[in-house]
Amino acid sequence: MKSAVENLTPTRVKLTVDVTADELKPSIEKAYTTIGSQVQIPGFRKGKVPAKLIEQRFGRAAVIQEAVNEALPELYTNAIVENDVKVLGQPEVDITEFPLEDGAGLSFTAEVDIRPEITLPAFDTLEVEVEPIEVSDADIDERIAELRERFGTLESVERKAKKGDFVTIDLSATIDGNEIDAVSGVSYEIGSGTMLDGLDEALTGLKAGEETTFTSPLAGGEHEGENAECTVKVESVKVRELPELDDEFAQLASSFDTIDELKADLRAEVERTKRFEQGVQARDKVLEVLLEQLDIPVPESIVTEEVTNHLEGENRLDDDEHRAEVTESTRQQVATQLLLDEIVEKHEIQVGQDELIEYLIMSAQQYGMDPNTFAQALDAQGQVPAIMGEVARRKALATVLESATVKDTAGNVVDLNAAVDTGDDEDEDEAQAADGENATPVASEDADADAADKPAKKAAAKKTTTKAASKKTTTKKVAAPAEAADADSAEAAEKPAKKAAAKKTAAKKTATKTAAKKTAAKKTAKKAVDGE
Repeated sequence: MKSAVENLTPTRVKLTVDVTADELKPSIEKAYTTIGSQVQIPGFRKGKVPAKLIEQRFGRAAVIQEAVNEALPELYTNAIVENDVKVLGQPEVDITEFPLEDGAGLSFTAEVDIRPEITLPAFDTLEVEVEPIEVSDADIDERIAELRERFGTLESVERKAKKGDFVTIDLSATIDGNEIDAVSGVSYEIGSGTMLDGLDEALTGLKAGEETTFTSPLAGGEHEGENAECTVKVESVKVRELPELDDEFAQLASSFDTIDELKADLRAEVERTKRFEQGVQARDKVLEVLLEQLDIPVPESIVTEEVTNHLEGENRLDDDEHRAEVTESTRQQVATQLLLDEIVEKHEIQVGQDELIEYLIMSAQQYGMDPNTFAQALDAQGQVPAIMGEVARRKALATVLESATVKDTAGNVVDLNAAVDTGDDEDEDEAQAADGENATPVASEDADADAADKPAKKAAAKKTTTKAASKKTTTKKVAAPAEAADADSAEAAEKPAKKAAAKKTAAKKTATKTAAKKTAAKKTAKKAVDGE
């Protein structure tokens, strides 16, 4: 087989392939066998039909077509390997010589997008600037307020409801006299805006036992967007009573004996969080600098396909302004992927089994799924190779971040190792944090009673490690398995009158760790790359 490659653009080539009759002969013989096994001719057993009879019955063109179809993928692959072409996407194949006559060979061309040539700079020449670390009293007060709310209790009051109160309500919605949806005994915080438009205003000023009506567009279901007449009745009005900020509260909300110890730990936690956010900022800026320096050419056909798929999913194909925005974003994403893939190849970055498992566990936690079930679903959907590529790209970006110089706006060199917060219980803590982030608690008597029943339980910390979701650097996101999508759809169908659930309120961990700092800068950079 002879093959040659012609560069059409920096991101597209044309392969020309010539195959002799002798090289094609095995495929033609296999074609006779394949056709013979599929037909039944009187006097011959299936699969034993002579080649000449097959030609007489079906014509030589049918045999050659079968042979070419069978041989073409391997021939194309061999041409790619022979010419060291890094292809992207599917080729456009054109057969220029079809071997209908005995002794004739096969010739074809294939145009395909390729990864452009990228000359990487020395990473140690890169320098980026980030915001300095500043921990204010307001940051500590915010954490304290979150803890007090978590350990607060709801007390009934005999007065008109106002913003910030918790009410238990019955709610129904009708259109043209027909009831569309109804719920009862729902706990709701006035002013949270997490249910129907106009509900906050309707509840304000009502006492227990009173009801009112208001008009609001429904937020889901088959009547989504339609105005409905809504009736809401208040069953009870409660106010959250916060615990005193003293040593007793510190012992209730944490493992500390005094409020000063609790505040000191919260300050350290805030600093760790901000240091990690500083690492994330450094990661994004390093990537931005690389993309600006290299001006990577992007295959337009890939961008067009991605944009079209995106707009079709949103049913906005005719929105030219939105198309322009999506096109620019997609072009940036494709350039990023091409850059990171080049780093993966040039630096021979490999993905170990432990790294893949770690990524799968993190992703499963984000979707609220069992890791084994999540992994099986991804494998069934053929997404494991895409995940391997994603993990490799993260490691590639960590490699860059490890070598680059990072300074804050005051000119101080930032030590990314300072962002690392690890200890013997790291994995356990991260799992607890993930569980807290995935939960969507609804303020109610049961929730407060549960908190009161477990005063010794520490509030879970919001972790700033690799388990946090990363900013995607690929053009195709890893889709959630079907199980997660189905669960979301079912929940939406059951609650058409409701808006999205209340903001997640993961509790904050306050217990200190005797952290053994990791010394490898590469590990530190990886943590910054992986999470936000």
